[in-house]
Amino acid sequence: MYIPPAFREDDPAALHALIRAARLANFITATPAGLMATPLPLFLDPEEGMHGVLYGHLARANPQWKAAPAGDAMAIFMGPEAYVTPSWYATKRETGKVVPTWNYVAVQACGPVEFFEDTDRLLGVVTRLTERHEQQRAGPWAVSDAPEAFIRAQLRGIVGLRMPITRLEGKRKMSQNRSAEDRAGVREGLGASDNVAERAVAALIPR
Repeated sequence: MYIPPAFREDDPAALHALIRAARLANFITATPAGLMATPLPLFLDPEEGMHGVLYGHLARANPQWKAAPAGDAMAIFMGPEAYVTPSWYATKRETGKVVPTWNYVAVQACGPVEFFEDTDRLLGVVTRLTERHEQQRAGPWAVSDAPEAFIRAQLRGIVGLRMPITRLEGKRKMSQNRSAEDRAGVREGLGASDNVAERAVAALIPR
């Protein structure tokens, strides 16, 4: 990922927080059949390895897990993003020398991937994923709420993945390269949007 110095995010805690906030990733492998990608919910175990380990699962029918990766896999996590019109810049009124851009947050995690079929390991991954996404609900659903035989049958339809992170890069492009006046204009413009994601971007623009 191309990351100009002004947009680089190096703090491990911030990168892990961005991964947890993203919820869904694009999981990508290069294979003899070409590039393969699957949108997946992944969870991060920050206690394993140097940069943490990602876990998730794919449908058994998905050919991606059967195609041997050529090198490391990649998981891309996207955070808040928004189009930025030059009309919000103070510079537009002063010189007119402005162009549109896009503000966004992205994290790329790379590492070797292991696919596994062990039922107990799969149950652990499914349970942890479920707990992560159900914990905010007033009445969280648990894997144990379903009949054990039914869950075991469902597990036969998936394959687990484990990816130790060997390279972790983050980019937080939030108008840091613009003047304080231009940033204020973008913050105000996005902050007035009816779009929740655009208001989220507005809150991330530095003052």
